[in-house]
Amino acid sequence: MTSVSGIPGWPVRLTLGTMQLRPLTRRDRKAWVAARLDNEQWLRPWEASIVPSDVVGWAERHTSSTYRQLLHRQRAAARARTQLPLGVFVEDQLIGQVNIGEIVHGALCSGSIGYWIDQRFAGRGIVPVAVALIADHAFREAGLHRIEANVRPENVASTAVVSKLGFTDEGLRRRYLAIDGHWRDHISWALLIDDHPEGVLAALLQRRPAAADALVPSRHALSERPSLS
Repeated sequence: MTSVSGIPGWPVRLTLGTMQLRPLTRRDRKAWVAARLDNEQWLRPWEASIVPSDVVGWAERHTSSTYRQLLHRQRAAARARTQLPLGVFVEDQLIGQVNIGEIVHGALCSGSIGYWIDQRFAGRGIVPVAVALIADHAFREAGLHRIEANVRPENVASTAVVSKLGFTDEGLRRRYLAIDGHWRDHISWALLIDDHPEGVLAALLQRRPAAADALVPSRHALSERPSLS
C-alpha cells in the first residue's frame, strides 16, 4: 500500500489494544529525553557506541537538540525507504522504540531490526508484540522479504524475543558491532516473509495465546496513516 506521501508503508500507525506504534513527533521530545536519561544503566550496556569509547556522554546524547536531530535523520531515512522508525506507546505513554533500518530494496528486500524499552515495562510481553507488529507491516506494506536481528550472545532477553517470534539462528558474527565502547560478537537471526504466511503476530498469539493479554485486551490489529506534526 502506498500512502499519501507516496512512500510504501510510511508513515503508519499500528494499533493493538492499548499498544500503539507510530512515528515520533516534536511533541514526544520531553518524554523521549526523560525515558532515555532514566534508563541509562539499563540501556547503555546494549547500545551501539564509538570505539574505543564514546566521546560524548549519555546525558549529552539525550537532549532536546539531539532529539530534534534524531527526528530529522529518521524522517529523512523513512522518506528514502531505508528505515521504518516507530515509537512504542502504551496508553499514550512513550515506553520505547522499534526500528527496521539498513533497508535495502531491489534483489535483497531486507532490513535489520533494533529496539529498546523502558525498564519499568520490561518482561510484560510488550517487545515481542511490537516486533511482530512492525515485522508484519514491513512484509505486507513496505515490501521486505527478510528481517535480520543481530543479538549479543549475552543478551538473554533479546534472544528470547527472537526465539518466540520464530527467527532462525544463522550463526556468529565475530566482533560485529561496537557496543558500550568495545567490538562485540553477535548472533545473526533472520525472519523471512515465508516463515509465517499467516502473519508474525498471528503466529505469536497462536503459539502463546496469553502473550499479550495483560497489555492488549483486543487482538484486532489496526493500521492507519498518522500526521507527522
